[in-house]
Amino acid sequence: MACDGRGRPLAILLTPGQRDDGICAQPLLERIRVPRAGLGRPRCRPDQVVADKAYSSRGLRAYFRRRGIPHTIPEKTDQQRHRHNRGRHGGRPPAFDRQIYRRRNIVASYEAAVSLASFLLWARSV
Repeated sequence: MACDGRGRPLAILLTPGQRDDGICAQPLLERIRVPRAGLGRPRCRPDQVVADKAYSSRGLRAYFRRRGIPHTIPEKTDQQRHRHNRGRHGGRPPAFDRQIYRRRNIVASYEAAVSLASFLLWARSV
């Protein structure tokens, strides 16, 4: 699920449980369409992406750069080691802001709302 800063859903993509989250990120972001207040095309690019380590990949970071989307995603430990082992050819570490990263848990409140709605649907049918 992609949501705004207040936990309101922008796009939802249902995937199998064994599917890697990082693979599904790009198709999920492609679904975002936020209508404008006036005339014009709907917005389809988020202001910022905040995600956990499951979304840390070179391919996804390159996708964000191509689309001009700022992102805050921690680097996986094995990626850090690989970059350090390559020395000066390993490049710089990706930018990371801890204050912004703390906001990623807003999605959890929406997950709770989905669980509650599911419970209410079952309760009505019994």
